[in-house]
Amino acid sequence: MITFLWPLAALLLPLPYLARRVLPARAQGAAGAIRVPFFPALVGAGSSIGSARRWPALLATLVWILVVAALMRPTLVGEPAPLPAEGRDIVMAVDLSGSMGREDFLAYGRPATRLDVVKAAADDFIARRAGDRIGLVLFSDRAYVQAPLTFDRNTVEQLLGEAQVGLTGTETAIGDAIGVSLKRLKDRPEGDRVLVLLTDGA
Repeated sequence: MITFLWPLAALLLPLPYLARRVLPARAQGAAGAIRVPFFPALVGAGSSIGSARRWPALLATLVWILVVAALMRPTLVGEPAPLPAEGRDIVMAVDLSGSMGREDFLAYGRPATRLDVVKAAADDFIARRAGDRIGLVLFSDRAYVQAPLTFDRNTVEQLLGEAQVGLTGTETAIGDAIGVSLKRLKDRPEGDRVLVLLTDGA
């Protein structure tokens, strides 16, 4: 369905006709009047004789209609995507402290940091949570909400993928992470609230 963000712009359609009615009377006695090149062509479409004069006028009229249509900002609106009515509310708290940068794992035969392993496990977990809302809390010296609870799992995965060790320090404020996460869950229905803490505890 097509809708218009600025439908009132349609009021500009008769502007060339109105200008033609007003400007010529003044232009006769005022050499310095404002000249609008294609306005006469717009209003002269009906009175011009011969195809040689009609085509420029019709073309100018079409151009003006397209300009006004563009000003109305037509927008194609699709069918609304239904959101799941039920599901769990899951907050994932991910540790970004300095120790998460240690390369003491192997992934596909190559050294991997603890954070790399956490990201891989979290991505797999998020991909399986269709119908659930996911939130993301990152922490080191302090904790902060990187993504509020949302059905948009792709965005959560992207934000987690961009997280880096030491982003907010090198310490491990697990208590702050739990507190911030619980605040995001406190108003959600009991039984559907889940906190996933991903940390090495170091």
